[in-house]
Amino acid sequence: MPSRTLGRGDVSVTALGFGAAAVAGLYAHVGEEQAAAAVDAAWEAGVRYFDTAPHYGLGLSERRLGEALGNRPRDEFTLSTKVGRVLVPHDGGGDDLAHGFAVPATHRRQWDFSADGVRRSLEDSLTRLGLDRVDLVLLHDPDDHEEQAFREAYPALEELRSQGVVRAIGAGMNQTRMLTRFLTDTDVDAVLCAGRYTLLEQGALDTLLPAAAAAGKSVIIGGVFNSGLLADPSPGATYDYAAAPAGVLRRAERMRDVAESRGVPLRAAALRFPFGHPAVASVLVGARSAAQVRDAAEQFHRPVPDTVWEGLRTRGLLPGAVPVPVRGGA
Repeated sequence: MPSRTLGRGDVSVTALGFGAAAVAGLYAHVGEEQAAAAVDAAWEAGVRYFDTAPHYGLGLSERRLGEALGNRPRDEFTLSTKVGRVLVPHDGGGDDLAHGFAVPATHRRQWDFSADGVRRSLEDSLTRLGLDRVDLVLLHDPDDHEEQAFREAYPALEELRSQGVVRAIGAGMNQTRMLTRFLTDTDVDAVLCAGRYTLLEQGALDTLLPAAAAAGKSVIIGGVFNSGLLADPSPGATYDYAAAPAGVLRRAERMRDVAESRGVPLRAAALRFPFGHPAVASVLVGARSAAQVRDAAEQFHRPVPDTVWEGLRTRGLLPGAVPVPVRGGA
């Protein structure tokens, strides 16, 4: 599995990363054994970058990931988690499906982008993970807390990095404007951009990716399947966490037809596409089972001929100015 270094630092990530939201019961229950098997399959496939967050399953993602990685050599993998939501115990019962996770509502999330909140969140994450350190810490979805994130949370992360508590810092969001600001106005190592640089939409190409390239910083791409549509474009598929509109579904179906007519599953093209831009260091794939992990690894390694990109461009499904990968590159 190829790997790249984040920014100008010394933290490396494998080109294919494991997003650990799904194993925390994203949308549907996932059992302990199934979750552990998914992480084991990722390791066996050569994946050495794992991403989690307190938000995912109210801490369940961190606990499960820590348990699954606890017997692995710590220097052989890179782990990222996030800050900005502190988990507060809650005894009101119920579940967390309103936030997308099929887990008991044992805690509630409390937004906190203060310096103390950042430190508390990281300490709590380390306890749940059962590990002595994380490598990359990201500010998580500070959309409605922009000024506090820049004024208080970011300096706290910078201090933690200077102290050697963490090795790399950044931000993770579903939008590009603020992430671009992090790249240009701060000394982050990387940003995680979810859903905004895929076969279906390339908004990150306007400012985010050029800013990263100019600053020598890295971009990690999440949501490469646009929350499911590009993995299986069929009626009922989700796009951007909701039912795919008819027009978007049809476009994805046409993309699938182009790829499959050239012997390539659309999943393979979607996984490979982001690496056409040199600032992209890794693509995160969320998987809820070992079978899904093995499929992602297989598709990642599958060659995508230039005729796929040419076919998408010819049919007006991919703009001509969008960079595409060199065959075999990652």
